[in-house]
Amino acid sequence: MKLHELSPAEGSVKASFRKGRGAGSGNGKTAGKGHKGQNARSGGGVRPGFEGGQLPLYRKLPKRGFNNARFGKQYAVINVESLNKFNDGDVVDSAALLVAGVIDSVMDGVKVLGEGELTKKLTVKAKVFSASAKEKIEAVGGKTEVV
Repeated sequence: MKLHELSPAEGSVKASFRKGRGAGSGNGKTAGKGHKGQNARSGGGVRPGFEGGQLPLYRKLPKRGFNNARFGKQYAVINVESLNKFNDGDVVDSAALLVAGVIDSVMDGVKVLGEGELTKKLTVKAKVFSASAKEKIEAVGGKTEVV
């Protein structure tokens, strides 16, 4: 058997019905859409769950289950490399980061991540440190303090 000799099983493939191909086809003119109206138009019809303007079921039912949006913490995230702006021996906290323009707002605290390299010895005060950030800060002789 060769590739050009392959064919689908008998009766498994049915030609698609072509709508709107003349009166003789049995489905010409309006192509099964009727006369005018929303569903006769291009892009017509309503979205799934639409109930004609009546308050839909998904809005009538109570919210259920847990959603962390109410309880989750949002941290101002910075990377270790952005701490190179400061001088050797500086104490870097959220106030210093705001003044330096590294962060726009403190939110629920500052989180320090380990992207990049640190070249200066600093004392960094933040809410959260990633393991790699802590390692990099302490590797150059700096200190990390969880506030």
